[in-house]
Amino acid sequence: MPSDVVRVVYRKYDGTAHRDYPARRLTEDDLGTWLGVGAGTRSVYHGRPSVEQIPFVVLVPHGAWWTGMFNPPPRTSEVYCDITSPAEWDGDVVRIIDLDLDVVRRRATGAVELRDEDEFAEHKVLFGYPDELVEQARAASEWLLRALADGTEPFASAYRKWLALVV
Repeated sequence: MPSDVVRVVYRKYDGTAHRDYPARRLTEDDLGTWLGVGAGTRSVYHGRPSVEQIPFVVLVPHGAWWTGMFNPPPRTSEVYCDITSPAEWDGDVVRIIDLDLDVVRRRATGAVELRDEDEFAEHKVLFGYPDELVEQARAASEWLLRALADGTEPFASAYRKWLALVV
């Protein structure tokens, strides 16, 4: 039986620390594993200690090249998706490689944008991203750009009940 606490560990492709925090396992369904992070949660961000000021929900989808973060107000990003390697689970630890690109839906306008293409291009050369990784990352970002704009689940309403539990 899995624990109700999961350690979420994001690293960059070269192995450097990116994010690390505990989260509460909310459920697992056909979309993936839903995790809740409450305000006040101690975390590490870019190798530095941090404390989460605003709660959020993370979806770790099954075998996908992205993770999704769903935010309440006052965050300006309603949905923030990191392009990542498919998650690797080791008991109650989930390890994810952050691949720089992000797809974000803004709360006020509903605008969907692709972010950090410059960082992705730089790291592609610096870290030697394999061609397949580049193709998967690009395909995931293109799918997310469409899905966040057209209301494909889990981006329409599926996340709302889980976000309500952590807010």
